[in-house]
Order: sequence, then C-alpha cells, then structure tokens
Amino acid sequence: MPRAARSASQSPERWRAVRRDLNRRRHLLTQAASRLYPDAARVGSTALLCRGAWIPPQPLGLDEVQLAWVERPPPPAVSGGEPASAHVRPLRGDGTRYPVYTGALAALDPPALFENRPSYRLLAARLTPGAAQLDLAGGRYFDGVNVSEALAHELAAARAAARAAGGDPLGGSGLPLRELVGDPCDLSRRSAMCAVTTVTLRRTAGGEASFLLHWRDAAKVTHAGGLYQVMPVGIFQPADANPASVRADLSLWRSMAREFSEELLGTTEDYRDLGSPLDYGRWPFYRELSAARAAGKVSVSCLGLGVDPLTLAVDILAAAVFDSTLFDALFGGLVAANAEGQVIGGRGTGGAPGVPFTAAAVRRFAGGAEPMQAAGAAALQLAWRHRATLLG
Repeated sequence: MPRAARSASQSPERWRAVRRDLNRRRHLLTQAASRLYPDAARVGSTALLCRGAWIPPQPLGLDEVQLAWVERPPPPAVSGGEPASAHVRPLRGDGTRYPVYTGALAALDPPALFENRPSYRLLAARLTPGAAQLDLAGGRYFDGVNVSEALAHELAAARAAARAAGGDPLGGSGLPLRELVGDPCDLSRRSAMCAVTTVTLRRTAGGEASFLLHWRDAAKVTHAGGLYQVMPVGIFQPADANPASVRADLSLWRSMAREFSEELLGTTEDYRDLGSPLDYGRWPFYRELSAARAAGKVSVSCLGLGVDPLTLAVDILAAAVFDSTLFDALFGGLVAANAEGQVIGGRGTGGAPGVPFTAAAVRRFAGGAEPMQAAGAAALQLAWRHRATLLG
C-alpha cells in the first residue's frame, strides 16, 4: 500500500468512522463474532460464550460463590499494545501511533463515562454447586478496554472492508489481534475485567413478575452502546480509588447495591460523604436493602458466567427478585433515564414498572430479534429457565 494510502487508512478520521460503524452495528457484529467460535459452548440459544463449569444446574445463592483474592497474579499474555493491534491504534499528528486503544478513544471519541478506575480482574471461575469460586486480582478498567474494544473495532473494520470488496472476513488473517488472544474462555490470557449483569424481577403477591430493561446510549458508555440490556449492570470494582477499598469492596452484594442505587434511582457514583473505604453501615439505602434481603423480601442468585463474542468482555450473571411492595418502596423514584441510557418500560399496565416477565417477552428480547447485549439475553433466558425456583 502506498504511504499516503496507508496513512489515510490509519488516520483519526478513518478510526472515528469505524468506531461509529461499530456502535451502529454491535448487534450484527456480535452475531458475526459468534460464528468465529463454532466449537464454543453457549448459554442457551444466545451468543454468550461459556464453559460447562460456568453455568450451574440451578441458581446459586450469592453467598455460595466464594471470592478468592490472588495477590500477585501473572501478567496477561495479551495487553492490547502488541503489534497485532497496531491496525486499530491510529496515527497521531506527529506520525506516532497511539500506544493502546484507550489512548485513541480518549483523544478521538471519548464517551461521557470514561474513567480508568480500579477494577477486579477475573483469573478463573468455577460455578459448580458446593465448590463455586471466582479467582480475582486487582487491575484497572482500561486494562480490559484496551483488548475488548480493540477486538470489536478490529472486526468492525474488517467487515467494512469486506463489504466494500464484496466479501466476508471471517478468517483469522484479517483479525490478527483476535487470533493472538486465542481461546475466548481462557480468562488468564488477558485482563478480563468482569461486570455483574443482574436481571431485576418485581414479583407480585399473585406470582406475576416484570423485569427492567435499559437502552445503553453509545454516546455515554464505552461498552455495548446501542443495545438493550437488563439492569442494573456494572463493572465489578471498588467504590473508589483508595487502595484499602479494593479489599473492603470485594463483595458481589455491595457492588450490586451500588448499581441498584445508581442505575434505578440515578444517584451519584461519588460516595465520599460515606467515607473511604465506604462505610456501608452509614448508608440508609444499603441498610434497608440488606435488611430486606435478610428478611427474605429480596433474594439474589448467581445464574452463571459468560464471555461476549464480540469484545470478550466477561459478565457474572445474576438475578434479584423483589417483593413488589418492597420494590415500590425502594424504587418509587425509578428514573426514566440515567447516566448510561434510558430505562425501558417505565410504569406499565396497572402501574407496574418494567416489562412483563413472560415467555413472549423473553423470546423477543433474548431470542435475537432485538439488539440486546449477549450477557443480558443470557441472564434473561436463564432467569426464565429457573423461574419456578426464583419466583417460588
């Protein structure tokens, strides 16, 4: 390729165009990425990749999942700064290349929420009953993005080039970074920063239920913009950057509680008024939520774990079932929009918030017809599969 043409293909303008295309086509690109892994197991009929030990036969109580801290984990084999990712790291004005994908994203197309916060890196997972454990270590949010969004960008660029040439790029030769990463379910090979994806079910005394849906705004979020998702969902991370918070907040329940407040009520992520590390005992919302859990008015379960085929982002799949009276008391101020997008459903027939938890709704949003994030589709299907246990 002539030097001028090569520079144009790796220019910030071209990079932005591919990024826009990625956010417009995430659903279709996820389906294309899924076909790259024909031998991988899936969660139900969704595109979410998994291993057998990651999907328990029945929901696990959240406290059944042990979190094991690894003090000195091995460095990831792939960081996103390798020569194999050069084609998704454009040239800067001085002719040098952005060293990692987040450098380009910060300079050329930063989402509204874009902060390199401490996060938990998942090294290994086993969710078998009686021996469920997640091995975790410290890391930073951008460590994951440098690989995950670079992989998505790579596939978007390859698909766009193939459309222009009348072909279909699903061979490894056009996807060197994805080829370098290798097995998508080998969590130790990359910095697998994980999120907690929760299906929130509001259950009435008569046994009927509804669930919450979120439309993620690509202008606000780094990952999964332009897709439906269950809610709340959040990166598993401590409340702040205090090193002492990393160990203090190593709790799925505490992470979920913060996300319930932030996504459903639109509250801030700034908890400085509650101390650092965050003093959960001083937080009225957390005290009320935890008391309701202890009283059996809200139950939380782990449904499994999976990997998004497009980005290889990792999600812990969970379900939270609220008695309707408790839900209405806690979330009477349920927002129509939050910092990440729009809440879908609002208050439906009879004043019930959310989408009716029915076979038709699960098929619609988790069956591939709607542009839904793979993890959300998987969590919704698993919740429906286990509805008798969850709602009983």
